[in-house]
Amino acid sequence: MDVEVGDVAQQAYTGALPQWSEVESLVEAAHRRCKAETAGVVADYIPVLAEADPDWFAVCVAEADGSVHTAGDIDVEFSIQSISKAFVYALVCEAHGHDVVARRIGVNNTGLPFNSVIAIELNDGHPMNPMVNAGAIATTALVPGDTRDEQWNSIVFGLSEFAGRTLEVDHAVYRSESETNQRNRAIARLLESYGRIDPDPLTVVDVYTRQCALRVTARDLAVMGATLAHGGVNPVTGRRVVSAGVCRDTLAILAANGAYERSGEWLFDIGLPGKSGVAGGLVTVAPGKAGIGTFSPPLDAAGNSVRGQRATAYLSRVLGLNIFASQAHTPFAQRKDHP
Repeated sequence: MDVEVGDVAQQAYTGALPQWSEVESLVEAAHRRCKAETAGVVADYIPVLAEADPDWFAVCVAEADGSVHTAGDIDVEFSIQSISKAFVYALVCEAHGHDVVARRIGVNNTGLPFNSVIAIELNDGHPMNPMVNAGAIATTALVPGDTRDEQWNSIVFGLSEFAGRTLEVDHAVYRSESETNQRNRAIARLLESYGRIDPDPLTVVDVYTRQCALRVTARDLAVMGATLAHGGVNPVTGRRVVSAGVCRDTLAILAANGAYERSGEWLFDIGLPGKSGVAGGLVTVAPGKAGIGTFSPPLDAAGNSVRGQRATAYLSRVLGLNIFASQAHTPFAQRKDHP
């Protein structure tokens, strides 16, 4: 994962974010530094996604106190895609609890691509984690509701609460994905054969496909991330969406699996839980501090936004967000206030 940010100094995670004006200027700097990047290719395996403008680029930081900083094409909407997996997982954990979801879905990285069928077979039909498609489909099957419409309404309401505004489906994306999601249908049938899905598997795939087609902006992603960073309370609306314990579980899953088989590289370079989507969105969470949302359609070979990764890496360093970065403290015995 190539996210080199030059000679930018690494700040320690300890302490609070800088003043509002400094965060504002650093978000603008992240956009300015990465805008000229030309690497990456716009996704086309879902045909409608290929229509995206490769020059679109937006960066947003939403702080845990509700402050929001934006730069670039912040009003451009795009489909949330796989990023929805993290927030639907949080809703399901809130509904069913830590242990039930961990047993049914799992928490470990497969080490294989996001749509792998082999990973299911190798693990006796267990999806392994909710960030791969098998686990995400099994997670959607657990959304509260006795009918497809009830489950769908639960997802739309929950993700809208995370974003702080009502989200709507991109019907063109939904139709395009529905026409090309044969592999997800096969995965759902396989999970059914192992007893991992209780409802009709094709109905579950339809709901899952629709959740991936919800329209968001980079600002929405940042606020959604900030809600996880803020113990489950949306810092903009002030409304609780999920519990603090659910946020902890979700961020742990994202840290281990958010970048699929490259999650280790992501943590090594960025040092934060994060999740990308094939439409070019990227959400990253600094617990207790902020959420970062970026949008840029050109993707690397792993399916992650190239500009988004670079902007996030820069912000992680200059804002002191890397959870593994600390600084030395004066030993207790050498402190002046030590008796």
